[in-house]
Amino acid sequence: MGQDNNQTGTLVPSLSLLQFLAWVAARRRSHAETMDAWRTSCPRLSVWEDALADDLVRVERADTTLRGVAAVALTEKGAAVLKTAWRAPHTGLSPPADGVVRRRGLAEDG
Repeated sequence: MGQDNNQTGTLVPSLSLLQFLAWVAARRRSHAETMDAWRTSCPRLSVWEDALADDLVRVERADTTLRGVAAVALTEKGAAVLKTAWRAPHTGLSPPADGVVRRRGLAEDG
């Protein structure tokens, strides 16, 4: 889960949360696709729930680009968190220029 830094009050996202945000940012994703890839019952890997709770992603109903199904998109806050992380050298993240987001060493279509 993203944590608030006690001194600045800014969100300090986990690496898995940053990976999730990069995956969502790579292209439009349906809600079903997102749930398939990211929902888990493990309380230690609650990336989807954390992103919703921290207002980093939103579910958009009836997205015409996804043939009328619900879509998942970054919020302005989520985009800002991801942009900040891309600029931070310690995260090892960079924008997916090739449209492929790498997660846990595996390439996934972006």
